Amino acid sequence: MTTLQAIIIAIVEGITEFLPVSSTGHMIITQELLGMEINDFVKAFTVNIQFGAILSVIVLYWKRFFQTLDFYFKLFVAFIPAAIIGFLLSDFIDSLLENVAVVAVMLVLGGIVLLFVDKWFKNPAKDQTISYPTALKIGFFQCIAMIPGVSRSAATIIGGMSQKLDRKTAAEFSFFLAVPTMFAASGYKLLQNYKTITSENIDTLVIGNVVAFIVAMIAIKAFITFLTRYGFKVFGYYRIVVGVVILVMLAMGVELSVV
Repeated sequence: MTTLQAIIIAIVEGITEFLPVSSTGHMIITQELLGMEINDFVKAFTVNIQFGAILSVIVLYWKRFFQTLDFYFKLFVAFIPAAIIGFLLSDFIDSLLENVAVVAVMLVLGGIVLLFVDKWFKNPAKDQTISYPTALKIGFFQCIAMIPGVSRSAATIIGGMSQKLDRKTAAEFSFFLAVPTMFAASGYKLLQNYKTITSENIDTLVIGNVVAFIVAMIAIKAFITFLTRYGFKVFGYYRIVVGVVILVMLAMGVELSVV
């Protein structure tokens, strides 16, 4: 992996991680366009630059992230379903991750859902307080994102809106929930692949995290503004296009892999 490839991958990660468009689908296309050879370090790099994205949430929302114990307990409750199901179904999830066609199909199906979300949940409650039951239900929605191509952000935001949260509140809770979820997933993968990180490539990993951090901060701010004004429909159409592109590439015999 060259430094330029690392920067491009980190930019893609920073932009797509918190948007309801599936970072996995974008990684597939980006790798193919860059002609990258997928080795163990590339796999570790793609997962571990999520630390930079996580840090962007903490920095952007530090006044609200460092709150009362009640806030952290609610995040923990929302995190529990993914932690349990992810542990129990780890091998099955990995097998799905190896199937690029699954990613493409879920991109399309998820895009269709996003075309109608704003109509389905157009009457949010006046009280935007997130209760423990609400947090738990959002946590179960997050589990849907274990299917590659679904998008963790989309699943949790829709989960929040289904509980009468408005788009902004649902999106922000999705960002907060990403911190323990992504930290756990990234930390677990780091323990599995730490041997691939050496003194020769550690600088590439650092650059990737810095770039992902900066880009994610910009993406989050832009996304909140856009989502509040315009809703999900644009992201729905975009997902459908990306999914169709991947399916066409597969039909043409292009070999694609998921990191």
